[in-house]
Amino acid sequence: MITLKGKHIYLRALEPEDLEFIHTVENDESLWELSNTITPYSKFLIKQYLEHSHKDIFEVKQLRLVISNHDDIALGMIDLFDFDFKNSRAGVGILVKETKDRQLGYGKEALQLLINYSFTHLGLHQLYCNISEENEASIKLFRSQGFNKIGLKEDWNYVDGTYKNEYIFQLLNK
Repeated sequence: MITLKGKHIYLRALEPEDLEFIHTVENDESLWELSNTITPYSKFLIKQYLEHSHKDIFEVKQLRLVISNHDDIALGMIDLFDFDFKNSRAGVGILVKETKDRQLGYGKEALQLLINYSFTHLGLHQLYCNISEENEASIKLFRSQGFNKIGLKEDWNYVDGTYKNEYIFQLLNK
């Protein structure tokens, strides 16, 4: 049985009702550094994205899930991206939207569920993530789940007039 349900949260597929939530997240300039975005998204484009979000990860090379509490309130999103079937790997991205909902274990629980799903049901050999050198909370989160820092990409992202370093972390399914 595939279970994406944890003690405090569960992961679910995107729904048409997520339009406002995703629009708010994608257009929050304070989050653009995390997603490497520099332009806003229209509701029209997000609606089109939602209409195609049901497609299989093997086809679109991405899986985006909503992190939801048991009262069905969307707290954030977690993604598998750059899904590479041949090499059995994918990147992981995670966001808990509201500052008040961070540091409460929701991200940790979501990441645990996604790791289990990735290794058990998708048969992946490895997961990786890219984290800004300054993002101590994300570094702590991914390290707590067994990810190891395997490299530093110097001057990797141009943010607010300056170049920032980015780490790459990796978790192998042994």
